[in-house]
Amino acid sequence: MIRTQIYLTSEEMDALKALAYRTGKKQSELIREAVDEYLVKRHQSSRQQVLSDVAGLWRDRDDLPDFNELRKEWDRSSKS
Repeated sequence: MIRTQIYLTSEEMDALKALAYRTGKKQSELIREAVDEYLVKRHQSSRQQVLSDVAGLWRDRDDLPDFNELRKEWDRSSKS
């Protein structure tokens, strides 16, 4: 692990101490858990944003093949 320092308000510090006392966990452990949760949430929201950005990207193109027909051909050929 890498040591780092953070600044907390007195209210944040009091709440963190109380949570550590109630859960029996160290403050540093609670901070790591919070950072992990934040990173997962940000990763998921970033992924969702990318998917939203590309959704329907090819919707108005008229130079693409009919993918439904292609799929039907593939399904038939795989059953033979």
